Amino acid sequence: MTRDLFFLALALFTWGMGEGAYLAFQPLYLQQLGARPVDIGLILGGFGLSAMLSHVPAGYLSDKIGRRPLIWAGWFLGLAGAWLMALAGSLVLFVTGMMVVALGLFVMAPMDSYIAIARGKWSVGRAFTVISASYNMGGTIGPLIGGAIGEGAGVKIIFLASACLFVVSFLFVLFLRPQPIIHPMALETREERRLNPRHLGYFGLLFLASFAMYLPQPLSPNFLQNQRGLSLLQIGQLYSICGIGIVLLNLILGHLEARRGFIIGQIAVAAFSLLIWRGTSLVWYAFGYFLLGGFKTARSLGISQVRLLVHPARMGLAFGLTESLSSLAMVLAPALAGLLYERDPELVYILSIGLILLVVVISAYITNFLPAAKPSEEVLTA
Repeated sequence: MTRDLFFLALALFTWGMGEGAYLAFQPLYLQQLGARPVDIGLILGGFGLSAMLSHVPAGYLSDKIGRRPLIWAGWFLGLAGAWLMALAGSLVLFVTGMMVVALGLFVMAPMDSYIAIARGKWSVGRAFTVISASYNMGGTIGPLIGGAIGEGAGVKIIFLASACLFVVSFLFVLFLRPQPIIHPMALETREERRLNPRHLGYFGLLFLASFAMYLPQPLSPNFLQNQRGLSLLQIGQLYSICGIGIVLLNLILGHLEARRGFIIGQIAVAAFSLLIWRGTSLVWYAFGYFLLGGFKTARSLGISQVRLLVHPARMGLAFGLTESLSSLAMVLAPALAGLLYERDPELVYILSIGLILLVVVISAYITNFLPAAKPSEEVLTA
């Protein structure tokens, strides 16, 4: 692991710990502040919308002015939003903090291209999955901390502890070194300046996969508490198990061919939906949340293949487009989940299983047309 990836991994580990501490309890806290299931779905959809609007401009700017300044700016916005949520005393102020955090997610596209350049001798897929695993190692510990704090001191204090961890994460990210900017004139041919229709189809596939896999997630804490009677501590434990699943599945599937791991990750999320829907005990829910780790793994491997479709000079813009499509899925999926949940909570899981299986078939077809990685693309020094 290169020096820059090491500090990025530390920053993401502490951020994952802080975010993991509150993420499982955020829908429940929104409920405490007076939001209905439909409101929660719309709020989470608005979170995705705020993120979606910033990804493409951030990716474009990272190609022009460099990746590190945008990474720093995104981290600072996330930190500010976290403190706003921690200090909020009303639903409106809390949601405002959420939206500020969402705006800070423009960091994803510059960070994706930063990883692709700073990976040293690692393949793109391995670099993405290892960095994702570092975030999710923190995300494994976070829910345990959050569950314990929530049971003993209340959910509000969870957000205060998370904001403190985000300060530490921000300090780590300040150690990242700048990277050279690749000038657009470095593009070699006209073919490298555009994507063919099959490549555009791959971007559409990433959107469909993100939508189908995210649909069962936003209101699962509410389902487990309201329909299955789980406590906050138990829900926190499930999210910790999910973090373990993400780490292990990242490390295991990250060594496979990216297209194969992408499909296996989707199948794991379909199994999660089935187990939450039909499971009858905490053991089944725990197994389901372990398999939910396939969502982050599939996402990382899906995004890593974008690098094969574009020239390095356009990499930030391409990752920005990818992150925008993923955010669009996270705008639409929670809104639909909220509507389905109010009608019948089980419909969320039934529909997600059907959609994921359909997308798996589409994935198996479209990924066959992706270009193979060239040796020069496998090793790129920082």
